[in-house]
Amino acid sequence: MTTKHQASETQVKQREKGGFRETAVVVTQALILALLVRTLLFQPFNIPSGSMMDTLLEGDYLFVSKYSYGYSQYSVPFSAIPFSGRFWGAEPKRGDVAVFKLPRDNSTDYIKRVIGLPGDKIQMIGGILHINGTPVKRERIEDFFDATAGSRQSVPRFVETLPNGVSYQTLDLVDGSLQDDTKVYEVPAGHFFMMGDNRDNSTDSRFSAVGPVPYENFIGRAEIIFFSVKNGSSAWMFWMWPWSVRWERILNDL
Repeated sequence: MTTKHQASETQVKQREKGGFRETAVVVTQALILALLVRTLLFQPFNIPSGSMMDTLLEGDYLFVSKYSYGYSQYSVPFSAIPFSGRFWGAEPKRGDVAVFKLPRDNSTDYIKRVIGLPGDKIQMIGGILHINGTPVKRERIEDFFDATAGSRQSVPRFVETLPNGVSYQTLDLVDGSLQDDTKVYEVPAGHFFMMGDNRDNSTDSRFSAVGPVPYENFIGRAEIIFFSVKNGSSAWMFWMWPWSVRWERILNDL
């Protein structure tokens, strides 16, 4: 015969079991939703270097739209579903700031600006970018003050305007550097020529370590800075936010 005490204990255990099952379902659904959002819509990235200064600074956190260029195997976390080519694809536009997998290993994430399209001829002459034999418009503006090295360094800054009208700022750290004068790079079919805005401190398509980037390797287009902390600070140190967060950079479009 079941006593009232035993029945009460049974009901408590059933409620606990039901509560655990409900929690597990909610957590699983949340994880699936987060995975879908990361795979199909937006993926967060943080900037670890100064190769895109002053467009992007070390400590910037941004969202990359995965749908902008369609989907390839690199759209899936860890490239877990291998397949070739892209679907629902739209080619990157000249001037886009894009994240891609380094062609050398197809695993390291890089972020640079799209400069050359398939079939273009790209060359640097005297620090001036040339596309298909025509120099890109370049105007000197006020210097950029770089404090990343612990002391304020004045760096020449320019506004470049690409043939399609996209304008952005570039830095020229070293006058007459090795990459201020280059050979002519012809962009192969299905590839794109990528460059950092910090021209003398960017390993990009001018170097054999990167080279032209296959369309398949693109992850997405950088859209907006959603958080930013000063160089040397950590985003998780929330008690330092009043002093470490770059409030003026948050929600800046790219």
